[in-house]
Amino acid sequence: MLLTTFTLVTALIAGCGSNAGTSSQEPTPTTSQASDNTGTSGEAASTTKEIDQLKISFVPSKDPEDIITATDPLKDLLKEQLSTQGFEVGEISIDVGTTYEAVGEALSAGTTDIGFIPGGTYALYDDGADVILTATRAGLSNDSDAPKDWNDNKPTEPTSEQATYYRSLVIAGPSAKGQELAEKVNNGEELTWEELNDANWAVMSTTSSAGYIYPTLWLQGNYEKSITDLSNVVTSDSYGNSFGRLAAEQVDVIVAFADARRDYAEQWTSEFNRTNPIWDETNVIGVTQGIYNDTISVSKNSEVITDDLKAALQEAFIEIAKTEEGKNVIAVYSHEGYQEAQSSDYDGEREAQELIRNMKNQ
Repeated sequence: MLLTTFTLVTALIAGCGSNAGTSSQEPTPTTSQASDNTGTSGEAASTTKEIDQLKISFVPSKDPEDIITATDPLKDLLKEQLSTQGFEVGEISIDVGTTYEAVGEALSAGTTDIGFIPGGTYALYDDGADVILTATRAGLSNDSDAPKDWNDNKPTEPTSEQATYYRSLVIAGPSAKGQELAEKVNNGEELTWEELNDANWAVMSTTSSAGYIYPTLWLQGNYEKSITDLSNVVTSDSYGNSFGRLAAEQVDVIVAFADARRDYAEQWTSEFNRTNPIWDETNVIGVTQGIYNDTISVSKNSEVITDDLKAALQEAFIEIAKTEEGKNVIAVYSHEGYQEAQSSDYDGEREAQELIRNMKNQ
């Protein structure tokens, strides 16, 4: 009996030792197994999500081949950034749409996942696209919606701060009428529609945000009028042409993007033959609302875009834009960085689209 009891105890001890050895030699859990565990490593593994392919489309603002070449490094940069956030992407493809509208339609259809598109294109296709980021550009020393502030603080200079939008300015030149309008604004007086209508204007084509659409919104908001209601208007084929006409006193007023005078300051006294600097001879008499910069938007109908991935993409592109290689990639669109965006940022673009539709129907 003693021998039997001893044999049983020995067997039990051997059995316990065998079980402990098996436990210590269990294989490392797979990602799916780790999702049931707790602890840092288990949590990291559980959040890893695999995406077979991400499709990115760019609008053809430049030669498509140049865009494809310049943005090719984005594939690896984006993979690396998304990997740090738990998304493993197998392949990233990049293409350039035949038109701006083609990229908007691809986002709406879900045949592309991510689109680099202007604010106007986003506003036109926001039923099928979500804006996640706005491109930033160098800010300016003036950003007031009061024209007198721009005149009191000349010249306008770039700053180190990044801005998500720019403004269009209504600029009066050195002609007698232009100086008359400027003097009234600088005295703190409001201009009347009759005074503006009596001036000669130079504008850009009807699809130009800064050179037509937003100045029209400004006229509508302040006078319930449009550029088409002005009696004396010529259309310029470039901003340089507009400034040339302003310098020659062929027109009294032009409309241009906020830092345009910086771009033509040298030509003002050389090519345009003015004696005094552009900052002395021009004044702002109107300031439009902000024109938001280009967007990075995602498809609402993509099979892979989720709220988690949208958040990851926001962080990824912001971080990519901080690197030297990333800056080189986004420079193809003159982007300097990105900030998180929301749909309401582009309400002005929606007004613009409505304006364009109404103009086409007239």
